[in-house]
Amino acid sequence: MAFAFEKLLVYRKSVDIADAVCRKSEAFSRRLGILREPLNRASFSIAANITEENGRFTKRDRRNFF
Repeated sequence: MAFAFEKLLVYRKSVDIADAVCRKSEAFSRRLGILREPLNRASFSIAANITEENGRFTKRDRRNFF
């Protein structure tokens, strides 16, 4: 049984973006390595916010996370 947010196209795209960012950031040079972790966390944050929205019940709360 899928959660409601897993059916959203925006959620699936955000997971794809996070995967792509992680793959691309692995190739960063040593000098750019300091950017790897914040960039990965930011890309995962998009999907995490959509997931967190699933637990909200009012329209106002849900809008905040979208």
